[in-house]
Amino acid sequence: MKIVLASAEATHELGFTFGRSLVAGSVILLKGDLGAGKTTLVQGIGAGLGITEPIVSPTFTLINEYDEGRLPLYHLDLYRLESKEVVTLNLETYWEGIEVTPGIVAIEWAERMPYQPDSYLKVCLTSGDEGTRQAEITAFNCLINKAIARLV
Repeated sequence: MKIVLASAEATHELGFTFGRSLVAGSVILLKGDLGAGKTTLVQGIGAGLGITEPIVSPTFTLINEYDEGRLPLYHLDLYRLESKEVVTLNLETYWEGIEVTPGIVAIEWAERMPYQPDSYLKVCLTSGDEGTRQAEITAFNCLINKAIARLV
């Protein structure tokens, strides 16, 4: 499913819809070049969850956890890691709810993951002309909420 996003605001709004619609245990694997809108999408997810704390890219911290919303948001950024380093993070603890409260897991630079969860949404973002973007959304073994399905 492909969506043309006319602006950064439209990317944020798509994220907002995700945040309002997804259930605990949902995993979003984000792919796209620098500046394609991955963090903007996650900021929208946070807003949709009711998180008021500023959501920033965890490029240097690797994982930011936000727990004030409807569900916790676990925002991960694998940009600076190699696949063998990603394995040591035990990412499955986030999507399996082991030692953390089940929530929404959003992973930027997911192509660096040597493994994926059983169920996830893959969102590939590409930049276009004049600030437009395109989101290609693929569901793997998961259901897409009707609100999200209407967008795509």
